[in-house]
Amino acid sequence: MNSSRFLILEFRDSVPRSIVTLLLGFLEFSVGKFTYFELNRPFPVEAALHQISSNVTFLIFQIHSQYQNTTVSFTKTLLPNASETGNDGGLVFTLRPEQTVCTWYLGTEDTKPVKNVAIPLPYSEGDPIPGGCNLEFDLDIDPNIYLDYNFFETTIKFAPANLGYARDEEPPSCDVGTGQDFRWRLQYDVYQYFLPENDLTEAALLWHLQRMAQVPQVKASAVKVITLTGNEKTTVSFSSLPGQGVIYNVIVWDPALNTSAAYIPVHTYACSFESAEGNCASLGRLSTKVFSTLFALLGLFICFFGHRFWKTELFFIGFIFLGFFFYILITRLTSLKYDVRLVLTAVAGSAGGVLLVAAWWRFGTLLLCMLCVGLVLGFFIASGAFFTPLGNLKVFHDDGVFWVTFSCIALLIPVVFMGCLRILNILTCGVVGSYSVVLAVDSYMYTSLSYITLNVLRRALNTDFRRAYLSVPFQTNDFIILTVWGMLAVSGITLQIRRERGQPPFPPHPYKLWKQERERRVTNILDPSYHTPPLRERLYGRLTQIKELFRKGQPAGERTPLLL
Repeated sequence: MNSSRFLILEFRDSVPRSIVTLLLGFLEFSVGKFTYFELNRPFPVEAALHQISSNVTFLIFQIHSQYQNTTVSFTKTLLPNASETGNDGGLVFTLRPEQTVCTWYLGTEDTKPVKNVAIPLPYSEGDPIPGGCNLEFDLDIDPNIYLDYNFFETTIKFAPANLGYARDEEPPSCDVGTGQDFRWRLQYDVYQYFLPENDLTEAALLWHLQRMAQVPQVKASAVKVITLTGNEKTTVSFSSLPGQGVIYNVIVWDPALNTSAAYIPVHTYACSFESAEGNCASLGRLSTKVFSTLFALLGLFICFFGHRFWKTELFFIGFIFLGFFFYILITRLTSLKYDVRLVLTAVAGSAGGVLLVAAWWRFGTLLLCMLCVGLVLGFFIASGAFFTPLGNLKVFHDDGVFWVTFSCIALLIPVVFMGCLRILNILTCGVVGSYSVVLAVDSYMYTSLSYITLNVLRRALNTDFRRAYLSVPFQTNDFIILTVWGMLAVSGITLQIRRERGQPPFPPHPYKLWKQERERRVTNILDPSYHTPPLRERLYGRLTQIKELFRKGQPAGERTPLLL
């Protein structure tokens, strides 16, 4: 036996065991049974399925790996319209009358061994055929889902299905009529399934893929995101979640016969396992970790002491206000690298904080400062509102409707709290300051809560993001971080309200205090500060004292010359 060509890897107790016959380059499958195995070069390995029931009219064979490509082909010689290559791929076998055996070929061109899980699924003549009306991709009948992703969105595409038919019949025409007797009556339910957070293991993926292969398991395990009719474009976009495993599948449903069939599921982590930069195992950049950690330390201070240290809070608010808009501006108008943009954003944010503090010190415009504070809290509340299922309503896929609604929510907060500015300020300190800790945690490990604000930033940066469905997992890590965030926010708000009870709502105007103090010093001769020398004389005297420290000491004794 040549084990270098083909090797059975493992079986799990929870996986139905297949009857596997392993000969030299040969593998036998059983209907509806998952099989774990490992593929090695060279290509191909022959696979077969025997004893196919007579009531089965077509089969869908699917094979999955984590990130290495495998190829499944009708023929030993690869042809574009007879093979599929990828880490989630498969073929449809339409059976002839009396046919009980199917054969195909498997292989990989990857230099490393590829671990796979595969299954052949049977369907009857009443079931719709996934990809049966394919006009876009290479295969004549293409049950595959094609996935493409970038930093902002993940897009899936699939070919329309066709109505089912018996073995000895011709397939129904795809484009003859548009009534209920043709494929246009079919509906497509798009499902989404999240893998455990921060779990990039191959075993976890291959096990969870089994929940997304067959119709009953998909409906029981995944979340239905959208239903498409036969007249709609078979393309759906989702927000990308780098480092988070997601499985997508589509179930086509025939309402006339109440039958369904599943496409071949596809998965993504929205990152690469092989690239040196942006690798799934090390997504967090060092610059992001440094920036978010320093920002979180400042935010934590603001959470508990922001109202007492008013100028520090104004710097924090000004930093957020100007830094956010500056990052959007340089990202949309320039092609600078991420690290450079982050440094420039930190500089611009610091300048914004200094400007807001200077405006308060010189002019004492409390309403202007509190407008900025209220807008930051309003921005956060509006972001949270669109983080809910409200953000997936089709009406908000229009940028105009979205940004007008978002702005109205953000502006409503300072208006509502205009009569109690101190409460508004303390709420902003507690909520926004504690949320900076959540953003810092996200730079070290994945958490869905960071996308409360990141989704809005993405929408401002990318015009195509408006069509993406915003869906994130909410698992154990998120519950823990949500609890910590809530405890920090409540503790900070409660502490500041209790400490500021009986105190003036806000500190007095700094410039007026400084001016009054200067006038008092000029007119009051009894004030010791009145007799203080000017700054120039004080600096000159201090410099003279420093020089005396380095002057060589005079020797003791008489230094007067003798008189002759």
